[in-house]
Amino acid sequence: MLIISLNQMAVLALFILIGFAVAKLKVVNSDASSVLSKLENNIFIPALVMGTFITNFTVEKLGSAWKILLFSFVIELLVIPIAILSSKLATKNGYIRKIYTYGLAFSNFGFMGIPIVSALFPEYEMYYIIFTLPLWTLIYVWGVPNLLIDTGDKKGILARLKALANPMFISLIIGALIGISGVKLPGFVTSVVNTCGNCMSPLAMIITGITFANINIRKVLSDISIYFVSFMRLIVVPCVFAGVFLLLQKLFAFELEEYYFVCMLCSLAMPLGLNTVVVPAAYGKDTSVAAGMALISHVLSVITIPIILTIFGV
Repeated sequence: MLIISLNQMAVLALFILIGFAVAKLKVVNSDASSVLSKLENNIFIPALVMGTFITNFTVEKLGSAWKILLFSFVIELLVIPIAILSSKLATKNGYIRKIYTYGLAFSNFGFMGIPIVSALFPEYEMYYIIFTLPLWTLIYVWGVPNLLIDTGDKKGILARLKALANPMFISLIIGALIGISGVKLPGFVTSVVNTCGNCMSPLAMIITGITFANINIRKVLSDISIYFVSFMRLIVVPCVFAGVFLLLQKLFAFELEEYYFVCMLCSLAMPLGLNTVVVPAAYGKDTSVAAGMALISHVLSVITIPIILTIFGV
């Protein structure tokens, strides 16, 4: 597993370097990551989700969907207090504390997590996407409005829930309905969906590289708090939850399908998400700390993810 995961991380890292290079060489404009992110979020990720559910979502798997949703929600409710406490230890600056809280509460389980799971555990890809649904919900309802935007305007719950009417959720519902009904789509439609879905992973990494190209690396490397937060995100959080999960499983002699553990570990072991850079930038806020946090955690994750997956034997 160590060699396989290292190889996959090397592939993703190379795509990040490609994005970094094209940005530094001015092959693309400085706003390229914003444009590409819109393509990623509105076309390629929805296509991947839709294609996965069309292929894999069956009546048999529908019965276990609510269990993994509940499992994911409970895990995240336990992660959030750890994120809040850790961010308080890392800095006294209120704005940066919110950035750290978001990064610790929500890893890069989408752009980074989906490519890794689909490459290493393709049989669990659909379960992983289901597992991330509560995470996306909490991001839209609490994370982004309260931690990354926080303009002071208090929105009602209905206004927050409207954010869930996004391309990814819509494509998931469409894919699930097609998959469970057994409807056969025309071949050319299936090809378009699958081809767009295949673009998701490389484009996500290229966007990451372009984002990193605009960072003052010297300033980033001198911020000790970023290393602390990255250490918590990449090592402490996944190891603590994985260890407790295995201990409870042994003490109480209960068994869950392996995909529960794989989904939990993969989502928790990912680096800090890029939303901490993209969203505040759209509102004219300082993103230097967030960009540094994302850069360092992504670089370190090339080593930590394979090691953690190997240690816990998934």
